[in-house]
Amino acid sequence: MSLLTSLARLRALDEGVAQPVATVRHCHLSDRPMVFIPLKLSGEAAAPLAAMLGTDRERPRLLVVTQPRNRDLRFAWAAEVAAVLLPYIEGFMNDTESVERKNADPYERAIDAPQVIVPNQTGVAFTRLLGRSTRFRRTDGPYPVPESVPLLGRWLTYLGERAAYPGSSLMLAATEELGRHWASGQSSLEDANLAALLAWITTGPSDEAEDPLIWPPAGPATDPGFDAEVLAPAMESESAERVTEALRTQLEPTWRLMWQAIDLLAGLPEGASVAQRWEQDRGSFSGMAVHVAEGAPPQARRDGAVTAAAKLARMERAQAAYDVQRAYDDPLVMAEYRLTGEAFAGEVIETVPDNTEGEGRSRKLRPLVVIKTDDPVRLPPGTSLGTPQRRSQGAELVEAAQGLVTLKITKGMGRGKTPAPGAVPEVGERVCYTSLTDDFQGSPALPEPEATPWTHGGPPQEYVPDDEDAQEEWS
Repeated sequence: MSLLTSLARLRALDEGVAQPVATVRHCHLSDRPMVFIPLKLSGEAAAPLAAMLGTDRERPRLLVVTQPRNRDLRFAWAAEVAAVLLPYIEGFMNDTESVERKNADPYERAIDAPQVIVPNQTGVAFTRLLGRSTRFRRTDGPYPVPESVPLLGRWLTYLGERAAYPGSSLMLAATEELGRHWASGQSSLEDANLAALLAWITTGPSDEAEDPLIWPPAGPATDPGFDAEVLAPAMESESAERVTEALRTQLEPTWRLMWQAIDLLAGLPEGASVAQRWEQDRGSFSGMAVHVAEGAPPQARRDGAVTAAAKLARMERAQAAYDVQRAYDDPLVMAEYRLTGEAFAGEVIETVPDNTEGEGRSRKLRPLVVIKTDDPVRLPPGTSLGTPQRRSQGAELVEAAQGLVTLKITKGMGRGKTPAPGAVPEVGERVCYTSLTDDFQGSPALPEPEATPWTHGGPPQEYVPDDEDAQEEWS
């Protein structure tokens, strides 16, 4: 937890209401998100109990497994989920745009993409488990399942994995996104309670928000008291209507909270970099759609060494880019780096727009800018700098001493012998510069999967579903 977030939590505790830790929204919000609230049977890793889902806040769909230990009922339930989720996902595949790529053929990218929102991170984890439990099933032979079930599993696996990708908005956890924008006066563990977190943001903490009789847990686990006193007797009665109504009481309050969370996030202006990250999401979604359409096998149980290394490298670069973009988009996030000395803000007190370096043909325009700042500057001379005010500009720290920082602009000035208008800050302008830049290293040189050395397990074998997968326990 950063210093500013800690201070915001202390202030929230003192004032009795959550404090904003962001000025803009750092995630994309769809015009038609799919809210998905899963419940599982207590004591089981991934035995589904019920789900409430839909894109219309006034018309939620409740799907229930009246006997979760019955295999046929579980897969019938999965087929019902597929009947809602798959048409929603596939509805985004028809409208595409051609995207040109440097040194590569153009490709078709979906103009929009699905967005699934679950209550919390455990909901994301449960979604991944549901994907694992369904994507390897077979539609013929022993233990057959409806044709839509394996396809549902592939998409749930994809969405669950994409949720771990920094900056992605294809699958969001409501509590995580709320916590990214507001700091409550409770612990991070307590922030996983959607009702309690929303109470801090809206009206302040209350005993009602933590009362499971008023606001049941947002899943996937249910309240133990409900399990013992309501659910177990309903299942023993073998009354499907009784079980369904009992589960409805657990899911409808969370359904209302989910749309309240969406409204809160929608009330924030979208950050400048969100659209760029959503383009990446749309590209990823389009690639998955092609993968499925071409009849490729489902995602492997475990990544091979090369695939895992490449995935880790992509996620590390994505995390670094996400951190930079959030800071550039949001002064409150940038303030964290100003406290650590990785960024500074101040007033321009002097400029030398026509300063140059070198002689003859090697002569280069390098304008100088002197900034007065009260921030601690813990960057050595020669550090590369960027600025949110001029995102295409690059600079280099020349000197920092006694509250004065001298830097030279190295790129983003145009191609003329004099700087382009507006390229050099004006005297009196307030600016911010930081060592955070999106100039990251490229992808590591990795061998083809077929060339994986024996020290890393050798070439991975192609996965072919078999009867053992088809009868695997739902776990």
